[in-house]
Amino acid sequence: MRSSTYVIMGVSGSGKTTIGAALARALAIPFLEGDELHPPANVQRMAQGVPLTDDDRRPWLLAIAQQLRDAKRGGLGLVVACSALKRSYRDLLRSAGGADLQFVHLAADQTTIAERLAGRRGHFMPASLLESQFATLEEPASDERAWVCDVRETPESIVKSLVTRAREQ
Repeated sequence: MRSSTYVIMGVSGSGKTTIGAALARALAIPFLEGDELHPPANVQRMAQGVPLTDDDRRPWLLAIAQQLRDAKRGGLGLVVACSALKRSYRDLLRSAGGADLQFVHLAADQTTIAERLAGRRGHFMPASLLESQFATLEEPASDERAWVCDVRETPESIVKSLVTRAREQ
């Protein structure tokens, strides 16, 4: 396996935590829920239905970047769930995680995600912010070499495919 650091990216409700945790278990490496590193002010803003700005996201992204840097320095693998919606965010994470940092984009249309969010309970991110998530999303360009997964597939199928790709590197 070439890369042992992965960022599972996508809009809220795409399955980042589910897929990321399962991938980490399958690869026997640590998992980090990126949302846990949001400053309290960010969580409060989102809970109130206020979209985050780039300035709001920067401390959060820097905290995730530090975790990636620490994993790389320690020779440890790491799977991180992080929306990473813009290329500039991914570039910041790549600067810490190295060129071999593998992004996995959990892709779906807005209708599919809206249906998922309608059934989700206990998360600070309200469904009302879905439009802003899709408006912010810059799908990874071909030069980013992100692995794209259709979230309409089962989590088991997605993880199996990702494990195969990881082992082929």
